[in-house]
Amino acid sequence: MIPPDLTLALYTAEQARRIDRNAIEHCGIAGFELMRRAADAVFASLRQRWPDARRIAVLAGAGNNGGDALLVGGLALQHGLEVQAFALADPAGRDAARARTMFLESGGRIAPVDAAIDFAEVDIVVDGLFGTGLARAVEGAAAAVIERVNASRIPVLAIDIPSGLSADTGMRLGVAIRAQATVSLVAWKRGLFTGDAADCVGAAELAPLDVPAVAYEGIEADAVLLDGDGAPALPKRSGNVNKSHFGHVLAIGGDIGMGGAIRLAGEAALRAGAGLVSVATRGAHVGPLIAGRPELMARAIEDAAALDEPLRRATVIAIGPGLGREDWGALLWRAALAAGLPMVVDADALNLLAQQPRALPNAVLTPHPGEAARLLGCDTAAIQHDRYAAVRALAFRYEAVAVLKGAGSLVADPTGRVSVCPWGNAGMASGGMGDVLTGVIAALLAQGLSPWDAACAGVALHARAGDRAAGDAPRGLVASDLFVPLRELVNGLHA
Repeated sequence: MIPPDLTLALYTAEQARRIDRNAIEHCGIAGFELMRRAADAVFASLRQRWPDARRIAVLAGAGNNGGDALLVGGLALQHGLEVQAFALADPAGRDAARARTMFLESGGRIAPVDAAIDFAEVDIVVDGLFGTGLARAVEGAAAAVIERVNASRIPVLAIDIPSGLSADTGMRLGVAIRAQATVSLVAWKRGLFTGDAADCVGAAELAPLDVPAVAYEGIEADAVLLDGDGAPALPKRSGNVNKSHFGHVLAIGGDIGMGGAIRLAGEAALRAGAGLVSVATRGAHVGPLIAGRPELMARAIEDAAALDEPLRRATVIAIGPGLGREDWGALLWRAALAAGLPMVVDADALNLLAQQPRALPNAVLTPHPGEAARLLGCDTAAIQHDRYAAVRALAFRYEAVAVLKGAGSLVADPTGRVSVCPWGNAGMASGGMGDVLTGVIAALLAQGLSPWDAACAGVALHARAGDRAAGDAPRGLVASDLFVPLRELVNGLHA
C-alpha cells in the first residue's frame, strides 16, 4: 500500500480533482472556500520568500487557477502592494468569476494578456495562467507571455503547477513558466518531481488547505517520494563480524579502453559497504586498477570459462559498465545470466538484454532514457514523454525492479508501485555517475536488502551524495567526487 503521508504521496491530475470534489461534496467545503484558502497559502508564501516585494504582476487564466491568482492579487492590494493583473480570458466558472469581481471591488484593474506586457517595474510574478488540467501545447498570447516572463528573469511564484508544465508527466507542453517557487495545493502532483520540472518548479511547497483526511480515502496515491535523508534501512553493524557478513559483489565489465567504468562501479560498492568486491575485466586493466584501488580484487577475464570461479564466490553481480557489445561482453553477459545470482544490470548489459529480452525477477535494471527506449522498442522521446509509464513498462516487461535515471529518477517494480527521487543536480550529468549508482545498488543487495529496497535506497544515497559533493558548484562534478559523501550517508551521518 502507498503510505497516506501527504508529504510523500504523489497524485495524478485526475486524482487531485477527485480529492477536490470529495472535499466539496463530502466534507462540506465550498469551492470558493478552497479558492480562498489557496490564495491565503500562496500569498503567505510570497510574503515569506520575498518580504521586500512591493510590485506584483498577476497572470490569471480562465479557470480556478486564475481565480486563485486574482484572490492573491486582492490580498496584495489589501496589504498596500501595487498589483497589475492580466487575464487570459473571461472566467469559465462561478468561483473564478466571483474571484474576479472581488479583485475589481478591491480596486484592482485587469488588462488582457498579450505579448507586449512590460515586466520591467515588477518585483514578483504570480503565475495562475494554467492549472493541472492543461493537456495540450501552450500557444498564442499565453505562450508569448510565458516566454516574456522567462526572459525577464523576474522571480515567479507558480500556483499549483508552473503554467505549461504537465501535472502528470513533468514535461513542458510547448513552453512553460520557469518559477522560483511553486505552491502545490491540496496534494503533490507527480509531474512536479521529474523531467522538465527540474527547470520549472523551483522550491516546491505543499499547501494541504486543511482538507480533511476523509477526502483522500479511496484514492491511493499514484507514486511516492523517496523518504528520509537517503540512508538505507541497514541494521547497525555488530562488533563480532567479518567481511563475509556483508556480501561479495562481482563487478563485470571494462572492455578495452573502458576500464574506468568498472573501477568506478567496484569502488562504489566498497564505499557503500560491500564486504568484498571482485572485478572481472580485461587483463590490460588489472594492473592500473589494483594500483589505483588495491582493495578491489581484479581478475583478468578473457573468456567466459575464466569467469566460472569468480561467479562461484560471488553473492551479487554488477554487470554492464564498460562491458561493450562485442563478443567479449556478450560472452560474459551470457555467463552472468546462467549463474542465477541477484544482479544489477547497467549500460551495455542493458543493450544486450534489449537484443534478447527475458524476465529477470531477481535483478535491478538501471537504464538512462536511451537505454530504456531500446529495452522497450521505442525512441527516447517516447520515454521522456511519460517517464512514469515508461518505468512501469520496463518493470512489467522484464519482471524486474527498474530505475529510470535522469532528472527525477524513478524506481518501479512489476506490481506498478513507483518511487520518485527528489534529490540530485545537473552536475551529475557527467560520465561515470551511472557506474557509481550500479555499484551502490549492488552493495546494498549484497548486504541483504531486497531488489526494491536496494534500488530505492541506492538511488537516494547516490543523489544525496551528488548534492553534497556539488554544493553550490555543480559544474565540473565528477563521479568519484561522490565517494566520501556516499560513505557518510550510508552510515547515516549528516553534514
